[in-house]
Formats: sequence, structure tokens, C-alpha cells
Amino acid sequence: MALLQDLIQQIDDPTLRDRILQETDKLIKQKKFGLVFEEHLPECTPLYDVPIRVGSKVARKIGYVSDIYTVLKIEGSAVLCDRRETHEQVTFQMDEIVAIAEFGEPIFPTLKLLDSVENAPDSDLWHTLIEADNYHALQLLEYLYAEKVDCIYIDPPYNTGAKDWKYNNDYVDGSDAYRHSKWLSMMEKRLKLAKKLLNPEDSVLIVTIDEKEYLHLGCLLEELFSGKTMQMVSITINPSGAKRDNLFSRSDEYAYIILFGNAQVVHPKGNGNEREVRWWYLRRTDYASRRGTVKGGVAQFYPIYVDDKTMKIVAIGEALKPEQSRFDVPAIEGATPVFPVRDDGVEMNWGITRDSLQKLCKEGVVRVSPGSKNQQYVFRYLSANYVDKIKSGRWAVRGLREDGTKIVVETEGKVTRTTTVWQNKSYDAGQYGTSVLGDIIGSGKFTFPKSVYAVMDTLKYFIANKENALVVDFFAGSGTTMHAVNLLNSIDNGHRRCIMVTNNEVSADEAKALDEKGYRPGDKEWDRLGIARYVTWPRTVCSIKGCNIDGKPLDGNYGCNVEQYTEIEGEIVNPETGKKIRGKVYKKEKEPAYPELADLKMSDGFKTNVAFFKLSFLDKTSVALGRQFRELLPVLWMKGGAIGKCPAFESDELPEMLILPQNKMAVLIDEIYYSEFDAELSQHPEIQTVFIVTDSEIAYRSMIRAYDGKDCYQLYRDYLDNFRINTGR
Repeated sequence: MALLQDLIQQIDDPTLRDRILQETDKLIKQKKFGLVFEEHLPECTPLYDVPIRVGSKVARKIGYVSDIYTVLKIEGSAVLCDRRETHEQVTFQMDEIVAIAEFGEPIFPTLKLLDSVENAPDSDLWHTLIEADNYHALQLLEYLYAEKVDCIYIDPPYNTGAKDWKYNNDYVDGSDAYRHSKWLSMMEKRLKLAKKLLNPEDSVLIVTIDEKEYLHLGCLLEELFSGKTMQMVSITINPSGAKRDNLFSRSDEYAYIILFGNAQVVHPKGNGNEREVRWWYLRRTDYASRRGTVKGGVAQFYPIYVDDKTMKIVAIGEALKPEQSRFDVPAIEGATPVFPVRDDGVEMNWGITRDSLQKLCKEGVVRVSPGSKNQQYVFRYLSANYVDKIKSGRWAVRGLREDGTKIVVETEGKVTRTTTVWQNKSYDAGQYGTSVLGDIIGSGKFTFPKSVYAVMDTLKYFIANKENALVVDFFAGSGTTMHAVNLLNSIDNGHRRCIMVTNNEVSADEAKALDEKGYRPGDKEWDRLGIARYVTWPRTVCSIKGCNIDGKPLDGNYGCNVEQYTEIEGEIVNPETGKKIRGKVYKKEKEPAYPELADLKMSDGFKTNVAFFKLSFLDKTSVALGRQFRELLPVLWMKGGAIGKCPAFESDELPEMLILPQNKMAVLIDEIYYSEFDAELSQHPEIQTVFIVTDSEIAYRSMIRAYDGKDCYQLYRDYLDNFRINTGR
């Protein structure tokens, strides 16, 4: 139906077009239950780097890319074409059309280096940004890194109806009756490929979304990732709320999390500073634990005698029988018998037995503080497993208080059990997304970027303990994900690598303005304003160098100073007695939300490197004959782990071999020189990836026999046989 609607829009007769649209509208209103959408809506791909020849399938650069023509004749810049649907013959100028590939047709990719930034010459860590339609980039990544990716984080278009994404080279707006089907079809194809990239033993997929498509997305994820653990969290990204007429203001969005294999949440351990452990209140709080209920056969309603002068426990009485009143227990001079009683007078139970409490008192892990009218003193304690935690090194004793109780701290910082509602002030997308991006590349160039801290923390929950994690974002947008990965690496000197993919589309308004000036997609003036070159790459370069696009140093640091309450020791007043006692009070002040980043100035940038590529396409025959090795070299570099600077050579003549220890890879181009190649390789044990160019499977198996433990690939057979872009696999 969606394809039919697209075809109807191409009817020139307005009366006929409107009548047919009326009939199709009737069909559209026929509802079905469940997640029902057209899964095979066709997608066509413009191939700007592929030359147009007689017989080529082409489409107009401006218009429906699914409106396909076949080239009949070329005379100079004039191209005579046959329109598939009507067989009408039309003449276009060469710069008006582009070669296209339909879904299901094999096309063969490569990477063309556009630029790079090298801010750490001594490091072999290289991130990559790929300018491409993400579907084709994902199929390339499947060839390169199948089941090797640790984390995929994506922020897809939210399908708001505001022309913020394209389907078949045309913006999808709110009037498109099939916009939900188009969105789901687009997402399904890409998520199926993403699934092939993720390590099935231990990895995570994170997808952010808002209220427009979260229900559809949730159903799609459950269908595609059946059997996997899935959670959804709510993230407050706009504390003041986005206005919705006659509705609640929207302040949050969602993130779906799919866990593979052994993947799990790594709960944060604070800022690495030692903090006191949590002490549990001794009195039960839930009504089900009131007096008269017996836990484990042992009554836990007994008196605790507290010396009124020293505020120390001097005795613990026997548990009372059900018929005994708490007011009839024996008295101890100078001490008050305390029972677990709520403010409303309901008698409760203590949280542990009398014997357990006596043992903990002897060990100095029971604290006493003033209480209320019904329960004159409050007791807090450490559960018996604190001994095991101290033995394991997670906790440690740092001395004694004046009352003789132990000071126990978490040695690795306080562990916080994160909930599904995230409300950190640092997640404000306006202050830490839009403003951060504006300071780097100027305001107004990209709408609604994520807070870099929101992305960093989201990644940290899953790859904090993976210092060599491979992270992929194939809806890269402004480039926040790589920025966040660089921050993570700065915290722990990690070696995490990020691959970002984004198209180079311009906005709907920019497209209209460029069209009026006579520019077309693929023109230099058009490409310059595309998101990859106008936003993502400049942000990446500037954040790494520590300057804005004008070369001026960035202000501030990455500590993210936010208003928060700091816990300090002070005097508080007991409302019952009016006495001043020592206790914990809180002071409101601006403190860094990330103290571990407070010393990292934004002007320092990051000690890392990034290569910027454009996805391009090759001729199958030329690849098979080995005529495009130079063009394929960046692909081989990425398959070898993108270690070190991407190699290149300018000579038209191919060398017999390439030994690249700085890239930990080697290529035998002419198999005649295998003996020399093998001898060279033996001198470089650091080389882990080996490519052999040969048409003989037997010869290939024989040559790699000595390379046990290395990753070996046969060219060009491996590329041609295992890589099929656009086949719909």
C-alpha cells in the first residue's frame, strides 16, 4: 500500500490522482490488531560514485528514487532514458540523475578516506566515522565485525512527522498515512543486521526513543530479540518540560536495553572516593512485620536498654511473650528500655534476633541515636555479612567513633543501585547537548543533540569493565557517542573504539534552498552542508583538538558542575527534646557531577585518532581481477581491527606484499612470493591479521597452515563470496 501511494503521487492528472487517493484512503482505515506493518517496502540506493552507462538504472537526484529509469542513449551530457512504469522516454542532463541499486541487487563496497585527525601519534587506537546510508554500512560492518561488537548505541529518528528523516530519498512527514510502516520497515532491516554484529556471549543493544514510536519499537524488539533480556528506562532530558498543547509537558524519553549472553548492568561505584557504608535501621517498617508475627520461629519483640547519659546499649532483654506488656519489663537504673514502636503506636519487631544483636554489639557495629516519643532511641546496624565484605576487600574499617562503633567504608566508592528512572541534572539535553555542541561548531546547525553525559553514563553501565570494547552507532547524528567514548577512555585510560555511521543529508529547508539555486545531491555545495561534513566531523575534530571551528580553545572542564546537596557533619535539633546533637546535614552548592573529569579541560581535547571515510562502491569484475586493491585497502585495515593509521600507497603498480607491523596486518598480493612473505612474517610476531590473494583454495589452505592463532582471509574470494550488499539477507 505504501508503494502504491508513492506511485499515485507520480500521476500527473490531479483529478485522477485525487480519486485514486480517496479509494486508497478507505483501505487505509481498515485496522488490524497487533504489530502489523508492510515489512518489505522497497528501498533504493543512490550510487553517486558509480558512473552512468547505457543500460544503467537511474533516478532523478531530486524526486522519488524509486521512480526508476533505464538509460537508452548518452550523447554528451544528454541522457535518453526509459521510465519503467510508463515506458515514457525522457531526456535528462547527466547532472540531474544518479545511478541506483534496488533492494536485492548486489553492490560491492569500499571506504574512501576523506579526512583524519591524529592527536595521539603514539597510540594505535583509531576511531572511524563513515559517511553512508546506514543499511549498506551495516552490511559492510557485518563483513568486518560479525559477532565482535560489544555495544550498539543508536538514537534513530523519532518519526515525529516533522520531516526529520527520509525513506527512498524523500522526507516522511505527518501526512504520510504509512509513516509508521515505513519507519518500522526501515528499523527492522537495520536491527536484523545489528543483531549479527553483536557478540552473542556478552553484548548490549541500546535504542533511545520518545512517545511517538516507543510502543511499536518495543513490540518490534521483542519480536526480533525473542528470549533476550529487555528493559526500558526513562531519562529526564528536559527538566522544565517541552510544551504539549492541552497535555502534560514532556520532560523525558526512553531507552530500550537488550542484553545478550552474560551482559549485565555494571552499577556505578560513586566517584572512587571512600564513603561510609549504609547502616540498616533495626526496627521493621512494614506492617506485615508487626508484633505477633514470628520470623523463623524466633520472636523479635524484646527490650534494648540504653544508658540515658552515655547513649550506649547496656543490656538486651529476653523476647516478650504475646500476653506481656512492654510497660511491665524489669527496670535498670539510669537506662531506658526501648521497644520497636512506630510513631502511630503500632508495636513492630526488631530486624534481627536478640542473640544476633548481642553479637553485633560486641563487634561494634550497632549505633544509637535519639528517637521519638514512642521509641526513645533509634538503632542502626551492619548485617553479619559485613565481615565477608571486609575480607573480600570491598569494605574496610577506618577507625572508631567516640561511641566505640566502627567506621566502615566502601573502598571502591559507594555502590549505587540504579533504578529505571534517570533524573541526573547532567542529562539535560539543552545544557549538555545543545549548548556543548553550539560552543564547538556554532548554534543552529543541529537540533536536539543528546547530553554527552547521558550517553557516557548509558555506555558506562555496560562497558565500564571492558576497556577494549568496540562500540557502534549507526545513527550517529551530531557525533555524541564518540565524544562520550572518549570521555570514558579519559576516566580509566581505556582503549575503547567507536565506529559511527551517518548519512550526509541536508535538512528539508536546506534542500529546498539548494534546489532553488540549481544544486543537486552529490554537488560540492550540497555535500558541504550535509550532516556528516557540516556537523558530525567538525564536532569530532574539534572535541579531540580542544577547540571550536574557529580554532579558539574551548572553555570549561568536563566535571559538569551542577547544584547538588553535599552531606556534611553538623548539629541538628531533636524536635521532641529540643536538644542539639551531632548528625548529618546537607549543604546546597555547585559541585562537579563527575569529579574524575574535573581536571580534564575541554581545551585539552582527547589523546586519540579518528579516520573519516565515505562508503563507495566497486566494480565486481575489477575486484576479482585485483585491479582495485588500493581502493580496498581501508576495508582490509578495518577488518584487521583498525590498528594504527590507515595505510595507503599511491603507486599504480601493486607491490608483491605488504608487511605492516604498525597495523598488525600483512597482505600477500602475489602468491609467487609466498616464501619471502613467510620469512618476513616470521620477523613480526605482533602481526595478527593475514590476507592472502589467491584463486586456489588448496594453495590458500596450505599457505596459512603455519599461521595458527592468526586471523587469515583469502582475497578476493572472501570479499566477493561473503559480502553481498543490498541482497536482503
